[in-house]
Amino acid sequence: MSVRRDFDVLIAGAGMVGAALAARLATGERTRELRVALVEPAPVLAPLPGEPLDLRVSALSRAGECLLRDVGAWPAVRARGACAYERMLIWDAAGRVDGADTLAFDAAELGEPDLGHIVENRAVAAALLERALDRGVTLIRERATGLEPGADVATLALGERRLRAGLVVAADGADSPLRALAGLAGEVSRYPAEAVVAHLHPERPHGHAARQRFLPDGPLGMLPLADGRLSIVWSTTPAEAERLVGLEPEAFAAAVTEASDGVLGALETASPCARFPLRRFHAAGYTATRFALLGDAAHTVHPLAGQGVNQGFLDVLALAAEIETAVAAGEDPGDARALGRYARARRTGNALMGAALDALYRGFTDPRESVRRARRAGLGIVNAAAPLKRLLVARALGAP
Repeated sequence: MSVRRDFDVLIAGAGMVGAALAARLATGERTRELRVALVEPAPVLAPLPGEPLDLRVSALSRAGECLLRDVGAWPAVRARGACAYERMLIWDAAGRVDGADTLAFDAAELGEPDLGHIVENRAVAAALLERALDRGVTLIRERATGLEPGADVATLALGERRLRAGLVVAADGADSPLRALAGLAGEVSRYPAEAVVAHLHPERPHGHAARQRFLPDGPLGMLPLADGRLSIVWSTTPAEAERLVGLEPEAFAAAVTEASDGVLGALETASPCARFPLRRFHAAGYTATRFALLGDAAHTVHPLAGQGVNQGFLDVLALAAEIETAVAAGEDPGDARALGRYARARRTGNALMGAALDALYRGFTDPRESVRRARRAGLGIVNAAAPLKRLLVARALGAP
């Protein structure tokens, strides 16, 4: 006797990653007939015309851009002011931005139109959600409160309500309640740092270049926005982060100008600023019976390279591909073999990315002079090694 299911796939969380999976399944040639639902009590609303950009932005890789194009969400994201960046400059505070030990990537030199786009997180989430709903995905505005795995179905509790599905996907963020309910633990490393985010007006044009200066307490990232402003992510000690967000706008702008070594002249505050703690997490397992983790629910990394959401989108592509393979073979979307292939495909790649970013952070915040000299020399060596630069660019563009 067949078991009744309310949906084939239930996705908890309608942020960028959860909405991307829903849109991908709803537009896939083999998966568009699946009954898919997003469970999200407070879905992101599309920004109003003329509304200022939100502080949360991401450096979207080429793979992420292609995903958005494939599901039809890219035009809305572009219309919101996605800014292509064509160059990337990385240097140590002990050096100069125009020095020989600055690592520089240029899209033109590498035969690429750009290195990626700076996009507003809420615009991406809203565009993906709209496309998913347009293609028949159901939005359930409730909060998941329980999970009951079973051999034939997984049951998701929404208060007193129960929904049964062939597969439940947790895309409910770094503090994923469903991850805990599924019994999937992981290793958490809390950095002795917080990130300060803000938008500023530069005195000189940013030239569509992303910049990162490694300071003794952590990196200062400066990302170009389409309206000429900069979005900064400054990783520093909690005490310094608290001091920075408490400054008057003029004093805050002066502090960022000094921290950037004035590479774009004097900066002027163009938004409120905020701070948030930094941590690294990686789940010990990505799947359980008829259950899978996706995006930040499975892994979080240091934001210094802007790879968080890009890793999540690679998760989406991998899981959607395994679901497509299962459906094409007449199998179930929650088939254990398909979930096992997804976990094997993504866990190693995400672990390597997390370890690499952790090593970069620790290496560039090591105060020893010998280490400082070695890392400056290392940047110069990489900058002079064309094959290695091409490999790094391939990774940044989204090669899994």
